Amino acid sequence: MATVLAIETSCDETGVAIVKNRKVLSNVVASQIPIHQQYGGVVPEVASRHHLEMVNPVLDQALETAGLDWSAIDGVAATCAPGLVGALITGITTAKTLALVHDKPFLGIHHLEGHIYASYLTETSLQPPFLCLLVSGGHTSLIHVKDCGVYQILGHTMDDAAGEAFDKVSRLLNLGYPGGPIIDQLATQGNPKAFALPEGKISLPNGGYHPYHSSFSGLKTAVLRLVQTLEKEKSTSLPVADIAASFQDTVAKILTKRAIACALDFGLDTIAIGGGVAANSGLRKHLQEAAKIHDLRVLFPPLKYCTDNAAMIACAASDHLNRGHISPLTLGAHSRMSLEDVMLLYKG
Repeated sequence: MATVLAIETSCDETGVAIVKNRKVLSNVVASQIPIHQQYGGVVPEVASRHHLEMVNPVLDQALETAGLDWSAIDGVAATCAPGLVGALITGITTAKTLALVHDKPFLGIHHLEGHIYASYLTETSLQPPFLCLLVSGGHTSLIHVKDCGVYQILGHTMDDAAGEAFDKVSRLLNLGYPGGPIIDQLATQGNPKAFALPEGKISLPNGGYHPYHSSFSGLKTAVLRLVQTLEKEKSTSLPVADIAASFQDTVAKILTKRAIACALDFGLDTIAIGGGVAANSGLRKHLQEAAKIHDLRVLFPPLKYCTDNAAMIACAASDHLNRGHISPLTLGAHSRMSLEDVMLLYKG
């Protein structure tokens, strides 16, 4: 059972964690949300500079919390793809340096694989095959998890990711950034059936539609048109809570229908949810209710493992290291990389 120290710097959180197999020994995250809120989104250069400032203090805290010295660490890992290149380079360079200084193997980890492994941190008996619904600010995918490093993308968004749609609708309603938690909280005060919004279907050349792909650009535009219509009326104040609740309910229905259909069609009895949108209460409610009807098991990681963190990266790295997978020190940062190509990160 490998003990791995991992660094996560793919976007706007500086994370360092130590995980032994699937047991979290420490997990420290320095969030940059307050820094980027004034801009309404993540500014890559600002994010990179803040990672440089925070990576050493977070590293020291993770080691202190775990109560370990370097003799107990079997490998050093870092997120290497996908993400903001400048931010990724900070984590990769730090991890490579530590690996060289302490004579430890280095592992580059795919960020999306980390989100898959978030479910392993609390469901330690979880084993492939299963379906992962990965929903975040940059990704919305249905993934057939066949084994460590062996993944098949069965469905994905054709435009905006679910988390991206939350941010854009939040900005449209002048609610602030990040949009997901704000809309989720506001939706509890609104009526999810107040407004009928389109769920969207991906048409195919033969006249049918793809049952697992999703689209959120039309939904986002529908909310824009609704707001414009309501503002023209000016009879009452804008029903922001009802709009938020209707939007969130629609997103949850879209994701639930596709995940359930995909699991049933491929004979998978477990759906693991990963990514920041996995924290959304509407999605949790719809998926749990639907899974119960179809006798499926649905797994949501704790909220602290939904957003970006290094524990999920370390968990994935531990599994890879146990199987003898090691990355070359020449490995660089990749802003884009398919999850299906993850084994290209390792020697041999």
